[in-house]
Amino acid sequence: MIDFNIAPHTGNEVKYIQEAIASGKICGDGTFTKKCSQWMKEHFYTNQAFLTTSCTHALEMAAVLSGVKPGDEVILPSYTFVSTADAFVQRGASLVFVDIRPDTMNLDETLIEDAITEKTKVIVPVHYAGVACDMDTIMNIVVEDAAQGFASYYKGKSLGTIGDFGCLSFHETKNLSMGEGGALFFQNNAYQEKAEILREKGTDRSKFFRGQIDKYTWVGYGSSYLPSDMNAAYLYAQLLEMDKINEKYPKQEDAMKKQQAMMALYKSAGVNPMGGCLPLLIQFPILIAMFRFFPASIELRGEHFLWADDLSSYDSILQLPFN
Repeated sequence: MIDFNIAPHTGNEVKYIQEAIASGKICGDGTFTKKCSQWMKEHFYTNQAFLTTSCTHALEMAAVLSGVKPGDEVILPSYTFVSTADAFVQRGASLVFVDIRPDTMNLDETLIEDAITEKTKVIVPVHYAGVACDMDTIMNIVVEDAAQGFASYYKGKSLGTIGDFGCLSFHETKNLSMGEGGALFFQNNAYQEKAEILREKGTDRSKFFRGQIDKYTWVGYGSSYLPSDMNAAYLYAQLLEMDKINEKYPKQEDAMKKQQAMMALYKSAGVNPMGGCLPLLIQFPILIAMFRFFPASIELRGEHFLWADDLSSYDSILQLPFN
């Protein structure tokens, strides 16, 4: 069995988790949560970096902060993880799917203009597998789904810091992990107070802990998006070793060797690459290697996934397109 991924481990995670436990504060916004946020602000030049319980929750926060409401339209790629859509469906928005580019699997920026209407509220580019969308051509309010884009860049800017909001993931399957977790980036400090209220169950608790008020209370809509400080401690150990972790990923010449090996695997399984399932390996920052399939029909696509499910070398299959 080839593992789909192996969660990174630097050696200091247990040490920092023990420090969090010893501090007596293992809930959200403890010492390590603050250290992670400050580290990301300094390294990715973002004014605000809120650690969250997942990228899904970061997207939900972005949907609220961007003012999405029933009747609004949200443009997103037809190929993405379900969380990208869920966050805006929850706000009552209508989804407008735009096809993806065959070379990057990202939102095709040449098709966006035709999808924009007077009801368009937000565009959600997804930086698939760490490859940046063409951000220069994307307008309106932009929520970047950079779940797979941590430490990837577009023209020198960190993914997640270019749009109005950026959502990142530290799930077990990502280059850097805290088990389950994410982050919300934004540059406009005017969103800070509302983001704090959203993340703290609709209360002004953050102000209370800063000593700005003598007691906290419920002030508006919110949920519980704060990760445990033990999770943050795990992540902090990895942030400090980010460059070393990323160096473990193979170079382009290694990817070519893997492509040849995977082509041989295909042929050994009796699949003709030119018979409707054309494998194309791409070297992405977040993944060692992957196949994309362009089946000639829906039926053939179904046959492929039945075949793939039988392969002992497969650990998991990525998501299917929404439409």
